[in-house]
Amino acid sequence: MHNVIIFGASGHGSVVLDCLEKEGEYNVIGFVDSYRVKGTIVNGYQVLGSEYDLPFLINRFNVRGGVVAIGDNWTRKLVVDKISKIAPNFNFINTIHPSAKIGKDVLMGCGNVIMPGAIINSNSLIHDFCILNSNSILEHDSVMESYASLAPSSCCGGNVFLGKFSSICLGASLVNGIEIGQHTVIGAGALVVDHFGDNVMAYGSPARIVRKRSVGEPYLSTPKKRQLSEKESFEVIPSNLSV
Repeated sequence: MHNVIIFGASGHGSVVLDCLEKEGEYNVIGFVDSYRVKGTIVNGYQVLGSEYDLPFLINRFNVRGGVVAIGDNWTRKLVVDKISKIAPNFNFINTIHPSAKIGKDVLMGCGNVIMPGAIINSNSLIHDFCILNSNSILEHDSVMESYASLAPSSCCGGNVFLGKFSSICLGASLVNGIEIGQHTVIGAGALVVDHFGDNVMAYGSPARIVRKRSVGEPYLSTPKKRQLSEKESFEVIPSNLSV
Protein backbone atom coordinates (compact mmCIF):
# COMPACT_ATOMS: atom_id res chain seq x y z
CA MET A 1 0.00 0.00 0.00
CA HIS A 2 1.19 3.51 -0.82
CA ASN A 3 2.05 5.85 2.06
CA VAL A 4 -0.24 8.90 2.34
CA ILE A 5 -0.74 11.84 4.69
CA ILE A 6 -3.79 13.80 5.80
CA PHE A 7 -3.70 17.60 5.77
CA GLY A 8 -5.77 18.78 8.73
CA ALA A 9 -6.03 17.09 12.12
CA SER A 10 -9.46 18.41 13.11
CA GLY A 11 -12.69 16.41 13.47
CA HIS A 12 -13.05 16.33 9.69
CA GLY A 13 -9.52 14.92 9.47
CA SER A 14 -10.50 12.14 11.86
CA VAL A 15 -13.41 11.15 9.62
CA VAL A 16 -11.13 11.20 6.57
CA LEU A 17 -8.73 8.97 8.50
CA ASP A 18 -11.58 6.54 9.18
CA CYS A 19 -12.44 6.48 5.46
CA LEU A 20 -8.83 5.73 4.51
CA GLU A 21 -8.42 3.02 7.13
CA LYS A 22 -11.63 1.25 6.20
CA GLU A 23 -10.96 1.64 2.48
CA GLY A 24 -7.75 -0.32 2.97
CA GLU A 25 -6.03 1.05 -0.15
CA TYR A 26 -3.43 3.27 1.55
CA ASN A 27 -1.10 3.36 4.54
CA VAL A 28 -1.63 6.56 6.55
CA ILE A 29 1.62 7.77 8.11
CA GLY A 30 0.20 10.78 9.96
CA PHE A 31 -1.22 14.29 9.81
CA VAL A 32 0.12 17.61 8.57
CA ASP A 33 -1.40 20.59 10.38
CA SER A 34 -0.02 24.13 10.80
CA TYR A 35 -2.23 24.68 13.86
CA ARG A 36 -1.21 21.62 15.86
CA VAL A 37 2.01 21.13 17.79
CA LYS A 38 4.37 18.77 16.00
CA GLY A 39 4.30 15.38 17.74
CA THR A 40 0.70 15.69 18.94
CA ILE A 41 -1.15 12.37 18.70
CA VAL A 42 -4.57 12.39 17.00
CA ASN A 43 -6.50 9.11 16.80
CA GLY A 44 -3.26 7.21 17.23
CA TYR A 45 -1.37 9.09 14.50
CA GLN A 46 1.28 11.76 14.89
CA VAL A 47 1.13 15.34 13.64
CA LEU A 48 4.28 15.33 11.52
CA GLY A 49 4.63 19.07 10.97
CA SER A 50 3.28 21.78 8.68
CA GLU A 51 2.95 22.05 4.91
CA TYR A 52 6.46 23.51 4.80
CA ASP A 53 7.80 20.17 6.05
CA LEU A 54 6.24 18.40 3.08
CA PRO A 55 9.40 17.97 0.90
CA PHE A 56 11.21 16.36 3.86
CA LEU A 57 8.23 14.14 4.70
CA ILE A 58 7.86 12.99 1.09
CA ASN A 59 11.48 11.83 1.05
CA ARG A 60 11.61 10.52 4.62
CA PHE A 61 8.44 8.40 4.43
CA ASN A 62 8.18 7.81 0.68
CA VAL A 63 4.83 9.64 0.63
CA ARG A 64 2.88 8.90 -2.55
CA GLY A 65 -0.12 11.18 -1.99
CA GLY A 66 -2.58 12.63 0.46
CA VAL A 67 -5.98 14.13 1.22
CA VAL A 68 -6.78 17.71 2.26
CA ALA A 69 -9.20 17.25 5.18
CA ILE A 70 -10.52 20.81 5.46
CA GLY A 71 -14.31 21.20 5.64
CA ASP A 72 -14.59 24.83 4.53
CA ASN A 73 -14.55 24.97 0.73
CA TRP A 74 -12.52 28.16 0.27
CA THR A 75 -9.99 27.31 2.98
CA ARG A 76 -9.54 23.89 1.37
CA LYS A 77 -8.58 25.65 -1.88
CA LEU A 78 -6.04 27.86 -0.06
CA VAL A 79 -4.41 24.80 1.49
CA VAL A 80 -4.39 22.94 -1.85
CA ASP A 81 -2.75 25.94 -3.53
CA LYS A 82 -0.17 26.18 -0.76
CA ILE A 83 0.69 22.48 -1.10
CA SER A 84 0.88 22.81 -4.89
CA LYS A 85 3.42 25.61 -4.53
CA ILE A 86 5.58 23.71 -2.01
CA ALA A 87 5.32 20.33 -3.80
CA PRO A 88 4.15 21.00 -7.40
CA ASN A 89 3.80 17.33 -8.34
CA PHE A 90 1.97 16.22 -5.22
CA ASN A 91 -0.64 13.52 -5.82
CA PHE A 92 -4.06 14.33 -4.33
CA ILE A 93 -6.01 11.11 -3.90
CA ASN A 94 -9.71 10.34 -3.52
CA THR A 95 -11.00 8.44 -0.51
CA ILE A 96 -14.32 6.59 -0.63
CA HIS A 97 -15.74 4.96 2.49
CA PRO A 98 -16.74 1.32 1.82
CA SER A 99 -20.35 2.03 2.83
CA ALA A 100 -20.72 4.73 0.15
CA LYS A 101 -22.59 3.76 -3.02
CA ILE A 102 -21.21 4.85 -6.39
CA GLY A 103 -23.47 4.36 -9.42
CA LYS A 104 -22.75 3.34 -12.98
CA ASP A 105 -20.56 5.64 -15.13
CA VAL A 106 -19.84 8.14 -12.35
CA LEU A 107 -16.76 10.23 -13.17
CA MET A 108 -14.58 11.71 -10.46
CA GLY A 109 -11.54 14.00 -10.40
CA CYS A 110 -8.92 14.15 -7.63
CA GLY A 111 -8.87 15.06 -3.95
CA ASN A 112 -12.50 14.12 -3.27
CA VAL A 113 -13.81 12.73 0.02
CA ILE A 114 -16.86 10.44 -0.04
CA MET A 115 -18.07 9.82 3.52
CA PRO A 116 -19.98 6.89 5.10
CA GLY A 117 -23.37 6.23 3.56
CA ALA A 118 -23.04 8.78 0.77
CA ILE A 119 -24.76 7.95 -2.53
CA ILE A 120 -23.67 9.15 -5.98
CA ASN A 121 -26.01 7.84 -8.62
CA SER A 122 -25.42 7.01 -12.28
CA ASN A 123 -23.83 9.36 -14.81
CA SER A 124 -22.92 12.02 -12.26
CA LEU A 125 -19.72 14.06 -12.48
CA ILE A 126 -17.64 15.09 -9.46
CA HIS A 127 -14.79 17.49 -10.26
CA ASP A 128 -11.86 18.03 -7.83
CA PHE A 129 -11.65 18.48 -4.04
CA CYS A 130 -15.36 17.99 -3.34
CA ILE A 131 -16.88 16.57 -0.16
CA LEU A 132 -19.93 14.34 -0.01
CA ASN A 133 -20.56 14.04 3.69
CA SER A 134 -22.22 11.25 5.65
CA ASN A 135 -25.54 10.03 4.16
CA SER A 136 -25.61 12.78 1.53
CA ILE A 137 -27.21 12.00 -1.84
CA LEU A 138 -26.27 13.21 -5.32
CA GLU A 139 -28.79 11.78 -7.73
CA HIS A 140 -28.32 10.71 -11.36
CA ASP A 141 -26.81 13.00 -14.04
CA SER A 142 -25.78 15.66 -11.54
CA VAL A 143 -22.59 17.75 -11.52
CA MET A 144 -20.47 19.04 -8.64
CA GLU A 145 -17.83 21.51 -9.74
CA SER A 146 -14.53 21.73 -7.84
CA TYR A 147 -14.54 22.53 -4.11
CA ALA A 148 -18.31 22.09 -3.77
CA SER A 149 -19.65 20.19 -0.77
CA LEU A 150 -22.71 18.34 0.51
CA ALA A 151 -23.23 18.31 4.28
CA PRO A 152 -24.56 15.27 6.17
CA SER A 153 -28.04 14.11 5.10
CA SER A 154 -28.37 16.70 2.33
CA CYS A 155 -30.10 15.50 -0.84
CA CYS A 156 -29.77 16.65 -4.46
CA GLY A 157 -32.29 15.34 -6.99
CA GLY A 158 -31.41 14.30 -10.52
CA ASN A 159 -29.79 16.68 -13.02
CA VAL A 160 -28.65 19.12 -10.33
CA PHE A 161 -25.69 21.43 -10.97
CA LEU A 162 -23.56 22.76 -8.09
CA GLY A 163 -21.08 25.51 -8.95
CA LYS A 164 -17.53 25.89 -7.64
CA PHE A 165 -17.27 26.41 -3.86
CA SER A 166 -21.02 25.97 -3.37
CA SER A 167 -22.17 24.32 -0.15
CA ILE A 168 -25.40 22.48 0.60
CA CYS A 169 -25.76 22.44 4.38
CA LEU A 170 -27.18 19.91 6.85
CA GLY A 171 -30.38 18.25 5.74
CA ALA A 172 -31.09 20.61 2.83
CA SER A 173 -32.92 19.20 -0.21
CA LEU A 174 -32.80 20.28 -3.87
CA VAL A 175 -35.51 19.13 -6.29
CA ASN A 176 -34.60 17.80 -9.74
CA GLY A 177 -32.94 20.09 -12.24
CA ILE A 178 -31.81 22.84 -9.84
CA GLU A 179 -28.73 24.95 -10.68
CA ILE A 180 -26.69 26.55 -7.90
CA GLY A 181 -24.02 29.14 -8.71
CA GLN A 182 -20.50 29.59 -7.40
CA HIS A 183 -19.73 30.49 -3.76
CA THR A 184 -23.40 30.03 -2.83
CA VAL A 185 -24.52 28.47 0.46
CA ILE A 186 -27.85 26.73 0.94
CA GLY A 187 -28.66 26.76 4.66
CA ALA A 188 -29.49 23.80 6.86
CA GLY A 189 -32.90 22.25 6.35
CA ALA A 190 -33.73 24.31 3.25
CA LEU A 191 -36.03 23.10 0.50
CA VAL A 192 -34.75 24.40 -2.83
CA VAL A 193 -37.32 24.56 -5.63
CA ASP A 194 -35.72 27.31 -7.75
CA HIS A 195 -32.30 28.18 -9.18
CA PHE A 196 -29.83 30.41 -7.32
CA GLY A 197 -26.92 32.34 -8.82
CA ASP A 198 -23.46 33.20 -7.52
CA ASN A 199 -22.45 34.53 -4.10
CA VAL A 200 -25.70 34.27 -2.17
CA MET A 201 -26.93 32.75 1.07
CA ALA A 202 -30.35 31.10 0.85
CA TYR A 203 -32.45 29.10 3.28
CA GLY A 204 -36.02 28.34 4.29
CA SER A 205 -38.84 26.18 2.89
CA PRO A 206 -39.08 27.08 0.13
CA ALA A 207 -35.58 28.58 0.13
CA ARG A 208 -35.19 32.32 -0.43
CA ILE A 209 -32.11 34.54 -0.79
CA VAL A 210 -31.42 36.22 2.54
CA ARG A 211 -28.23 38.11 1.63
CA LYS A 212 -25.17 38.26 -0.61
CA ARG A 213 -21.93 36.45 0.24
CA SER A 214 -18.35 37.48 -0.38
CA VAL A 215 -15.77 35.09 -1.85
CA GLY A 216 -14.09 33.17 0.95
CA GLU A 217 -16.60 34.17 3.62
CA PRO A 218 -16.72 31.41 6.27
CA TYR A 219 -19.95 29.46 6.54
CA LEU A 220 -18.77 26.84 9.05
CA SER A 221 -18.74 29.55 11.67
CA THR A 222 -16.17 28.75 14.33
CA PRO A 223 -13.29 30.98 15.50
CA LYS A 224 -10.71 28.62 13.98
CA LYS A 225 -12.44 28.59 10.60
CA ARG A 226 -12.59 32.42 10.59
CA GLN A 227 -8.91 32.55 11.50
CA LEU A 228 -7.97 30.17 8.68
CA SER A 229 -9.99 32.03 6.07
CA GLU A 230 -8.43 35.39 6.97
CA LYS A 231 -4.84 34.26 7.43
CA GLU A 232 -2.57 36.48 5.36
CA SER A 233 0.18 33.86 4.94
CA PHE A 234 -2.16 31.75 2.77
CA GLU A 235 -1.37 33.26 -0.60
CA VAL A 236 -3.98 32.75 -3.32
CA ILE A 237 -1.81 30.90 -5.82
CA PRO A 238 -3.11 29.91 -9.27
CA SER A 239 -3.32 26.12 -9.30
CA ASN A 240 -2.51 23.80 -12.19
CA LEU A 241 -5.39 21.58 -11.08
CA SER A 242 -8.83 21.82 -12.66
CA VAL A 243 -10.80 24.33 -10.63
